[in-house]
Amino acid sequence: MDKNYNTEEIFSRLVEEAKNANKIPAEKFESYKVKRGLREMDGTGVLAGVTNVGNAHGYVVYESEKIADEGKLEYRGLNMTSLIEGFTSENRFGFEECIYLLLFGKLPTKSQLDDFCALLDEKRRLPAGFTENIIMKAPSPSIMNKMAMSVLALYSYDDNPDDTSLENMLRQSIEIIARLPVIAANSYRVYRTYFHGKSLNIHTPKSGLTSAENFLRISRSTKTFTEEEARLLDLCMVIQAEHGGGNNSTFACRVLSSSGTDTYSAIAAGIGSLKGPLHGGANIKVQQMFDCIRPMVKDVNDDEEIKSILSGILHREIGDGLGKIYGMGHAVYTKSDPRAIMLKKYARELAIKKGYGDDFKLLEAIERITPELFNEFKGTNKPMCANVDLYSGLVYRMLDIPPEMYTPLFAIARVSGWCAHRIEETQTAKKIIRPGYKCIAAPMEYIPLEER
Repeated sequence: MDKNYNTEEIFSRLVEEAKNANKIPAEKFESYKVKRGLREMDGTGVLAGVTNVGNAHGYVVYESEKIADEGKLEYRGLNMTSLIEGFTSENRFGFEECIYLLLFGKLPTKSQLDDFCALLDEKRRLPAGFTENIIMKAPSPSIMNKMAMSVLALYSYDDNPDDTSLENMLRQSIEIIARLPVIAANSYRVYRTYFHGKSLNIHTPKSGLTSAENFLRISRSTKTFTEEEARLLDLCMVIQAEHGGGNNSTFACRVLSSSGTDTYSAIAAGIGSLKGPLHGGANIKVQQMFDCIRPMVKDVNDDEEIKSILSGILHREIGDGLGKIYGMGHAVYTKSDPRAIMLKKYARELAIKKGYGDDFKLLEAIERITPELFNEFKGTNKPMCANVDLYSGLVYRMLDIPPEMYTPLFAIARVSGWCAHRIEETQTAKKIIRPGYKCIAAPMEYIPLEER
């Protein structure tokens, strides 16, 4: 080429072209009765399928009217609250039992649970050379991005990656569920070395430990943790393991699974979805908001002071300027989020013990004050509850888990639900998910290049 091109200027022009090419007036969605976000006008989700895996309940519909109800989360028909109260009353860890329930639709006997834990133990070790060649050679500033890359890379280490028989998908699912905590922990160890200059220590999983215990062991330089810490992390993993078929990451996994693609591609899609700030990244937003307002609060027992600060957030004078009180409100739950209730219940004692008692009180105040304040601000009378993200960030902080690992821990827990939904989708639906889109582009004729 003889001509000198200013590629930055060219790209800037293309950005403007792209902006102009991607505009759809809001009234077009209304005129064609498009269910934006696959939501009905009242906020309820469009019915896209049926499932036995999980159910998130937060309202009832009576004569076409959405009526608020107490929140309930069920795994295979079993109330999540009952599951947690069951294994905690027996002084046991519960995540492995939860995985079994989601995959096989029933609670395991003691011998079945022991066998399943032994299987997970065996599958936790990554393939030979995987850490060196996949995790260490291409560090990423995003642990979620690295997890998705690593899951896709497992395809190359599988002798039978594309077989979608039940037996093969179950094998792949168990391997991914067992290995993802190791992948996440090792990815973080490499991340902190490559991007923050810390010493690199790679630890291997230890036989006989639970998923929560192994994660804490691998992710910490000292490999040490307390049983209380491990049990609280185990609880976090149970409450985030499943949330019905319509949440964005699970639906993404089901959409890909419906095409007949391999397990690794489907699970990587779930991770990619969960990485989004509108889905799995909300707990980080809560922590950022908390860190912003905590120095402003002189007395965590002064509701009027806290109300004034929260009002400043709604008026976009405090925080990130978006006017959102993060950790409050949910697409499904109206009166209560059972996950938040359970996390709050079991985290209180550790918060006091670790010196986070006042921080915990502030979160409780936010939960207590926001609903009425929000309705005053909006001129509405809608029920609002705290969601699980309000408390999860503080819990992770108490466990010395860095913010970069908040969403990866969500993925470590939710992958069991994704796998259960993938297997169900491929075994029962038997049809590719293919919704319709109305094209509204104006007719265009081809114009020869020299005449444009």
